[in-house]
Amino acid sequence: MAIKLKDFVEVEYTGRLKEDGIIFGTTSEKIAKENGIFNENADYGPVTICIGQEHVLKGIDNALIGKGEGSEYKIELKPEQAFGNKDAKLIQLIPTSKFRQQKIQPMPGLRVNIDGVFGIIKTVSGGRTLVDFNHPLSGKELSYDVKINKIVNDDTEKARAYLKLAFGIKGCEIEIKEGNARITIKKELNKKTKDDLNKKITEVIPVIKEVEFVIEKEGKK
Repeated sequence: MAIKLKDFVEVEYTGRLKEDGIIFGTTSEKIAKENGIFNENADYGPVTICIGQEHVLKGIDNALIGKGEGSEYKIELKPEQAFGNKDAKLIQLIPTSKFRQQKIQPMPGLRVNIDGVFGIIKTVSGGRTLVDFNHPLSGKELSYDVKINKIVNDDTEKARAYLKLAFGIKGCEIEIKEGNARITIKKELNKKTKDDLNKKITEVIPVIKEVEFVIEKEGKK
């Protein structure tokens, strides 16, 4: 069965820089450890994405349409299909004193947070520091090995995957009955988040007409 827009698909993938084959991201814990990029806070293993929702790079999203489940593919992306081209406006000179005020010793290669925006220091010269606020992979051609495990048909599994990927909500109970999805969460959500979730879930999972959020009772396991 060919994958189409709004299908939920379980995939595994590994991303490399096309120019030198260096691995920068993967769903495999084994590969991450072997290549020195293991993150103990990451959730490794197959991930379920919704096609067209850009849960992965747009270039991968588009490339998966029409592909078949149970197959493996190599997907190569130009910068504009991945993290974009370098934007000269995002490479800025910043007074070195600003770093020292934050007790940071600037040096090339250091990742810094300036006014809530992350960047990488390129050079330090006298009283000025050059910082690149582009994504670290901007301007790079990438190559992804993608394995399509299956097309997900279970609506509860779809809802759980969407909550995790789009809103970072994990470990919730979901009961779908007569078009209503009853989702038990650990803490209260604000009205805007609830409205956004209701809109998006009913859009990508048509069997669900309304979403109800219930707060988990204390002491419940």
